[in-house]
Amino acid sequence: MPRIDLNCDLGEGAGHDAELMPLITSANIACGAHAGDEATMRASVVLAQRHGVRVGAHPGFADRENFGRTELATSPVEAGVLVHGQIRRLQRIAAETGAGVHHVKLHGALYTMAARDYDLAVMIAAAIQTTGRDSLLYAPAGSQLIRAARLVGLPVAAEVFADRTYQHDGSLTPRSRADALITDDERAAAQVLRMLREGVVRSTDGLDVPITADTVCVHGDGPHAVAVARRLRQELERAGIEIKAFGA
Repeated sequence: MPRIDLNCDLGEGAGHDAELMPLITSANIACGAHAGDEATMRASVVLAQRHGVRVGAHPGFADRENFGRTELATSPVEAGVLVHGQIRRLQRIAAETGAGVHHVKLHGALYTMAARDYDLAVMIAAAIQTTGRDSLLYAPAGSQLIRAARLVGLPVAAEVFADRTYQHDGSLTPRSRADALITDDERAAAQVLRMLREGVVRSTDGLDVPITADTVCVHGDGPHAVAVARRLRQELERAGIEIKAFGA
């Protein structure tokens, strides 16, 4: 039976976490930089445990004003230190409740930059690897970050998005564009099903672009997040696709 992991970015103060957590299998928890603090991290970990959801770290730029979605000048070394510190913080909090950190998924602008910048990606992947022997990275399908993870021997899952559109090169459409987001739950579910069944995604200019999907993300901060996640789960189950955390 085909299978897929459903992940969601949580602990960011959007107010949907309690509704989203039962619908997903992996939670990417904000680590106090772009959003969140120790209290929200702890609450998110406990909520994930309650629903049998894998806990993941969601490190990003310490830029709350722009929610970590503005690209900032950073060296590979600085990025590695930034990511390492945030993961360690969540690991400490999770350990207090008897949980482990299953995976890491970068947030926002840092995610986008590491997807295209190989040197940055290598240093970040190496930094993640030092946080534990069971470290696992969620990275954009076809990106430099996946290439870097494989170079350093870091296990990696190719991530795709239910609620974002794609360009002809397989990259995400920049959020500055009006067509970057998918808010219609039916369209989002149809995009994911095509990725899983056919291994392609339709780009904004009408091309079918090859893509690999190990885990599917629904952003937790959008007003349509719950509807998209619920519809996606329903359609995957209807299609006979097993929904299970990556590596479980």
